[in-house]
Amino acid sequence: MHPPAFLARPELEGTFGMCASTHWVASAVGQAVLERGGNAFDAAVAAGFVLQVVEPHLNGPGGDLVALVARPGEEPRVLCGQGPAPRGASIQYLRSEGFSAVPGSGALAAAVPGAVDAWLLLLRDHGTWRLGDVLEFAVHYAEHGHPVLASAARVISEVEDLFRTSWPTSAQQWLSGGQAPRAGDVIRNEAWAATLRRLRDESTASAARREEQIDAARALWRSGFVAETVTAFVTASGHAHSDGREHRGVLDAADMAAYVAHWEPSVSREFRGHQVHKAGAWTQGPVLLQALAILEQYDDHELDLDTADGVHRTLEALKLALADRDAHYGEGLGADGLRTLLSTEYAQHRQGLVHDTASHAFRPGAGAGLGTYRPPLVVAEADELTLPTTGEPTVQWNGDTRGDTCHVDVVDRWGNAVSATPSGGWLQSSPTIPELGFALGTRLQMTHLDPDSPSALRPGARPRTTLTPTIVTAPGRVIAMGSPGGDQQDQWQLVLLLRLLVAGQSPQAAIEAPMFHTTSAPGSFWPRTWTPGGAVIEDRFDPRLIEELRSRGHVVTTSAGWSLGRLSLAAHDDTGRVSAAANPRGAQGYAVGR
Repeated sequence: MHPPAFLARPELEGTFGMCASTHWVASAVGQAVLERGGNAFDAAVAAGFVLQVVEPHLNGPGGDLVALVARPGEEPRVLCGQGPAPRGASIQYLRSEGFSAVPGSGALAAAVPGAVDAWLLLLRDHGTWRLGDVLEFAVHYAEHGHPVLASAARVISEVEDLFRTSWPTSAQQWLSGGQAPRAGDVIRNEAWAATLRRLRDESTASAARREEQIDAARALWRSGFVAETVTAFVTASGHAHSDGREHRGVLDAADMAAYVAHWEPSVSREFRGHQVHKAGAWTQGPVLLQALAILEQYDDHELDLDTADGVHRTLEALKLALADRDAHYGEGLGADGLRTLLSTEYAQHRQGLVHDTASHAFRPGAGAGLGTYRPPLVVAEADELTLPTTGEPTVQWNGDTRGDTCHVDVVDRWGNAVSATPSGGWLQSSPTIPELGFALGTRLQMTHLDPDSPSALRPGARPRTTLTPTIVTAPGRVIAMGSPGGDQQDQWQLVLLLRLLVAGQSPQAAIEAPMFHTTSAPGSFWPRTWTPGGAVIEDRFDPRLIEELRSRGHVVTTSAGWSLGRLSLAAHDDTGRVSAAANPRGAQGYAVGR
């Protein structure tokens, strides 16, 4: 791979600390916490609550969170902030309401909100700051306002009619004077600011120790005024869902009280002398590990992403890993099945399926602990091929969305690292709860109304999420990285890792290099279509490379040169050096540090 002649952002290196995220304000807030003596965990939590305010179309308090954390001398761990399906959310109930699939919008698609409890658990267990100090930044921006992003303004405008006609509480919050905001307009969320202040004040009044105050706030969220208000709003009356009809939600106070964010061990595989750590198969995270296991068997020159051979092999490995995701991943996959999928023997067999021409087949594997489920395969319409995702939500008039998210990475001078991907609870996902200032998420749309699916909708079970942060470790080195992008998250991270660990590019150069992904797998979001042999590739690639991919049978859609991927990264090594990088695409992600 050739070194870039120009970088849109500088290579950031230092010795103190680094923050990178999908919004410059969140990155600045994280760095401000580090400058005031906080550690990486304090900084990530403060940035995470700010992301809920400044990227409300990409994540919110009613959504979910997956994070990986690393501390010196310890194995990276997974923070699970993915709430389960409510007790009343069953296949039978949704079918009785007339649905053939979980709706893309409305409270019936809501899992139990997990993001807030997870952020607070991270702060309690590994942070050093008090709750009020961490929440100060989010309270400020919610109360005093912030210039709305062009992407957020666009999303609001696309659901403006829905808000006016069917979701009046959302219209009250997001339509100023009855109109959608324009990019740069200052918007506020005073109800959410009041909610945060109440959590802070009541928890502070009830306990003296830092950890006890945080647990008090968690209790207020799960079984106090927040849970009571959510229950009253969701169950009191119906509201319009994506089928155009009104339905009541089923999430209630008992569901909220029963859910507690928790820690899990990560799963990992070695690649080029580095250990890549992911969350388990209740996320799509093992896709990255499976693809790396296939590609590990090639020499470096065979994975050169400036050549059609390298791009082709990467696309084919991703198709195989994604087929396994859609056939096997979910709460229904046991430990034996995951061991099979991550084994060297399985990877060698799968690598044997990579040929010189593009596969147009859906090819999940078989083995110990793996079932025989095959998801419905709905081919994308021709006009969908012209709409490659840029990492922003694609919103229908009725609120349906393919969804997206945001991301934050932090490292500090002590070698702590956090990679967190919060999502869901989008302002366009369901009506705003006016007393609280947020909407519920729609993560249950990841589940299937087919009891044979390993990711079937089951009361009390987590939906298989697309959220998939990454921690990479090597002797004396830790890298926190991730990206929004729905089904593309691990695909773009794979390209980044190949450029970092195979080609030896710098983080910023690797992030800015041309990007690609496959669409030859069923989408996780509505309308769950796929394009057999599909590949989306930025037009900054050499035209001859693109034509060679087409000659090999890839169904290539070219995307604008700076349109794919919203990656960020922060790293620390045992010399005390820290570094960070962030995506310039979309002109909102930023890395800061010193």
